[in-house]
Amino acid sequence: MSDPVLELTEDAFLGGQLHLKQLKSGHRAGHDAVLLAAATAARSGDRVADLGAGVGVAGLAVAKRVPGIDLVLVEIDAALAGLARANADANAIKADVAVLDVEADAASFAAAGLGPDSIDAVLMNPPFNDPARHRASPDTARGIAHMATATTLLKWVHAGRRILRSRGTMTLIWRADGIAEVLAALDHGFGSLQILPVHGDAQAPANRILVRAAKGGRALTQIHPALMLNDEPGVPNRKVQEILAGQGSLPLGNA
Repeated sequence: MSDPVLELTEDAFLGGQLHLKQLKSGHRAGHDAVLLAAATAARSGDRVADLGAGVGVAGLAVAKRVPGIDLVLVEIDAALAGLARANADANAIKADVAVLDVEADAASFAAAGLGPDSIDAVLMNPPFNDPARHRASPDTARGIAHMATATTLLKWVHAGRRILRSRGTMTLIWRADGIAEVLAALDHGFGSLQILPVHGDAQAPANRILVRAAKGGRALTQIHPALMLNDEPGVPNRKVQEILAGQGSLPLGNA
């Protein structure tokens, strides 16, 4: 039997700086991926790994903001990994793509060229919906992309810690109500935390947190002023619109 034909859309990110193909249905990248990229600190020459990269939006957005990084996109789904590779090529961005489960063992990572202490910066958008409180999507790919198990975050953070060099940074996005889980996961081997709460608007509780941590870091934890996606319901925040248009970075993204 022939492989099924994937229904795709081509979408513009970073104000048209990136044109990326993604699946028409299932998990689709949006604001979270762009905010994660804007919060990722990297310098030209750094080796940067996007774990759970999907079609590559976050990692490719970092590469567009910081030319000259050595980008690795890690994705378990072979079809999405293929789209990530095609998206990198279409946007003239050099990137290695590894079809790999983020929860795989060290030997599997090493075989994919991701040995211990080989990466300067890791970014990740792990599945973070709590299955006890969210009904899983009937779409298998969407369910894998969104639903966390009790050990998802710990395993993803462990994988990132293993491949990071000393003082390398990990940046992740997670549910704001799961901040205790994030702090617990980063308590093993990380320090110098920087936390950025993200609110829909000033009247709503934070619904996301962006967190940056350094492997072996010793600086005090910093909580940055909250980011409001909207100044009030239906009124987009100007700074956020600039970030989504690829015209700057978030405080966590300052290398």
